[in-house]
Amino acid sequence: MRLLIVDDEPVIRSGLMMMAQSYTHKFQEIKTSVNGLDALEQIIQFEPDLLLTDIRMPKMDGLELCRNVYEKYPHIMMVVVSGYSDFDYAQKCLLYGVKHYLLKPVTPPDLHDVFDIIVKSQSQGYIPVSRYVDWVERIENSIWLLQEEELLKTMEEWKDHCSHLSAPQLKEQLLDAAVLLQKQFQEKNRRLSSDLTEAFRSSSKAELFKEFEERLQTVMMDILVVRRGNFKDPMEEAKAYIDNHLSVDISLREVADMVGITPNYFSTLFKKMSNETFVSYRINKRMDKARELLSIPHKRTVDIAAEVGYDDYPHFTKTFKKVFGISPSDYRDSLGMK
Repeated sequence: MRLLIVDDEPVIRSGLMMMAQSYTHKFQEIKTSVNGLDALEQIIQFEPDLLLTDIRMPKMDGLELCRNVYEKYPHIMMVVVSGYSDFDYAQKCLLYGVKHYLLKPVTPPDLHDVFDIIVKSQSQGYIPVSRYVDWVERIENSIWLLQEEELLKTMEEWKDHCSHLSAPQLKEQLLDAAVLLQKQFQEKNRRLSSDLTEAFRSSSKAELFKEFEERLQTVMMDILVVRRGNFKDPMEEAKAYIDNHLSVDISLREVADMVGITPNYFSTLFKKMSNETFVSYRINKRMDKARELLSIPHKRTVDIAAEVGYDDYPHFTKTFKKVFGISPSDYRDSLGMK
């Protein structure tokens, strides 16, 4: 478990840190913040399992911090520390999912008792095995039958089921699912080249789900390619299609449909594989073709613009200069052509 301690008083903050460090079940990591705003920034990077916060702090108090955490990170457990005079105020935190609060001065036994309760409850935080197996089977069937809408529906349901899990718990569960799915798909068809079992790079829950969904989309694309008997790289097919249609305004959706990939995933995959967006790739290819045609003396510049998909000649010259730093006419002059 990872712990974030929030208190604006250095002495109290240090004391809570020492108490936490002496707890029987060692924390994986303990960090501190001086107020609510600082804590929210830490949570983005650190995403703890447990938050221990004071009530009265400058910039953002404990109540506001708990409200933000409750809305954005519902899986993070919260413990509020307050003085006796703040007791009524601390009770308002119950509206934001806070189930534990301690009165100052906090002693090691007090804090450790609360930790014991939280550790016990956390051990019950994983998804039931029956639900987990059902989820994996539904994903497997959706991918194998190329039912993308059903796959997305299953993933949305799973996100809801996992709302109470921490990022490390989710990462462990997704990796387990990836191993099971990889085994199943390899048994179905050993020609599939996708690997679901690489270590996850992401650390936040949202990014973990995104990374996992991208892997599932890759498997679906792999299956589609194998079933078509077409082993060409879909991105190379897409580029060839773009290159052969420079004179017309083809859309990203059109190219994505041609290679059998959803537009959103195609856009992400194209940028990842090409190091540029679909739009920038098409512009650069058009300009490369225009530069090639400009070296042909009898070709009029206005005709070249139309040939690479620009009916608006001023827009063509502006784009050409932006890409190459020189206008079409100046480029021809540099070649000794008049």
